[in-house]
Amino acid sequence: MGQRLGRRLRVVSVLLLVPAALLASPLTGRWEQRAPMRVSRSEVAAAAVGGRLYVVGGFGAAGSVVEEYDPAADAWRERAALPAPVHHPAAAGLDGILYVLGGYRDGWTPVADVFAYDPKSDRWTRRASMPMASGALAAAVLDGKIYAVGGIASDGGSRALAVYDPQADRWEGRAPMPTARHGLGAAVLGPGLYAVAGGPTPGGSRSATTEVLLP
Repeated sequence: MGQRLGRRLRVVSVLLLVPAALLASPLTGRWEQRAPMRVSRSEVAAAAVGGRLYVVGGFGAAGSVVEEYDPAADAWRERAALPAPVHHPAAAGLDGILYVLGGYRDGWTPVADVFAYDPKSDRWTRRASMPMASGALAAAVLDGKIYAVGGIASDGGSRALAVYDPQADRWEGRAPMPTARHGLGAAVLGPGLYAVAGGPTPGGSRSATTEVLLP
């Protein structure tokens, strides 16, 4: 009797180790393997345009490669190459056009280049450069404009925020982030632009910083 009771108590103690959050909100959904890209690479940017996924840039010889993914066919194909190779750029899709912003070239030199890709014509055009050269930046779309935030500066992470109007092909500076950082993420939620994580200096530095730009 005592042995059976001991076994039951041990089972109960294991169950109590499961985090309450997992019990209250079980994981849902599933991951599926899809067709791999044609070119292996890292330090890319990706964005969705017109129901297709576009992956651009990367280290080394992959810096000019552009691949398009069709989810219905589960197939990749290469499209017109970027006009200039780049790694650690940002990308955004807006009104049927793919925009690629900044990144590094010639090793770790940040650039201010902006290129726009039209999937219908499979052609790239150069657009107005960002007001700052920046690599490892983030981008998000809000109210029909592209927000480029953070990235690298000569002394480490950048606080810069610039907004691009594709109709006017013009950039405007906005209130900089309170915290300088690169390698960050950006997303729009409600009326706000959120900037999360990133490192204040090049290398292995990192942070959990979360800041939001509100109207």
